[in-house]
Amino acid sequence: MSAMFPEEIAEYLKNNPSFFERYADLMSQIFLPHPHGGRTVSLAERQMLTLREKNRATETKLSELIAFGEENDQISEKVHRLAVGLIAAETFQAVIHLLNFHLRDDFSVPHVALRLWDKPAGIEDLPEFAAVSEELQVFAETLSRPYCGSTAGFGTASWFGEHAPHIRSQALIALRNGGGTIGLVALGSEESQRFYAEMGTLYLERIGEMVSAALARVTRSTL
Repeated sequence: MSAMFPEEIAEYLKNNPSFFERYADLMSQIFLPHPHGGRTVSLAERQMLTLREKNRATETKLSELIAFGEENDQISEKVHRLAVGLIAAETFQAVIHLLNFHLRDDFSVPHVALRLWDKPAGIEDLPEFAAVSEELQVFAETLSRPYCGSTAGFGTASWFGEHAPHIRSQALIALRNGGGTIGLVALGSEESQRFYAEMGTLYLERIGEMVSAALARVTRSTL
């Protein structure tokens, strides 16, 4: 009789689930290496250990999902608070103050800067209307979602003043009005992985939309 390959044995046992019913005593005679080494265990004990490990993995995954959901709830609450504040803001200065306050104190973003391309009549000269290169304006126009990553090559680090040499990552959020890009919000951090290319940007997009709407409203009222 020729020897069977392991794959053939496995296939036979899958196709004949009654095998161990007919040879129940065989279960107590088969010993396998312990999954963590050191000794052998019976087939039944090995199966129990496998089930326990699967249960632990499932519990860990569930805990991660719960933590992720709780974190999302917290971020949603922060976005809601910012939205309520922006709705109540009646002046350009109030919008800027609220944006800086909520992003720094509520979202723990250490550095926030805003640049708008054009200064509406009736608003005083402010850092938010400092000149921005044409290249950066074109880049902002092409953003379909917020940019997250390094500050290298953008020239935006200088927007953070004396902290510029220490900024290691940033998020750039385009502000739009009627389809056209009117400016950028820059969020900066000394941590290189605070804003990274693969991170989700849904909440950043929502913040950009809210700030754009608030700015459009308060600047219209000054004309």
